[in-house]
Amino acid sequence: MVKKLLVSLAGLFVVVVALAFVFDVPRFVIGLIQYGGQAREGTLQVGDPATDVTLYDIDGATSFQLSDRIGERPLVLIFGSFT
Repeated sequence: MVKKLLVSLAGLFVVVVALAFVFDVPRFVIGLIQYGGQAREGTLQVGDPATDVTLYDIDGATSFQLSDRIGERPLVLIFGSFT
């Protein structure tokens, strides 16, 4: 009886771990542990002006101020890596 219970629990554990890796849960959990403490409620509202910051073109050498580009044409900022 105990042996069947242990085998069933081990099988359930294997299925849960496999599903976790299929749905990429480990990376999500690790990210939550690393950055979860930094999450906070912000005060930014729709229509608030963007903070004027120095940005760099894709070449990494050419810099410009955000305020210099706002209003000329649509501006898309991409935060992240696509490599």
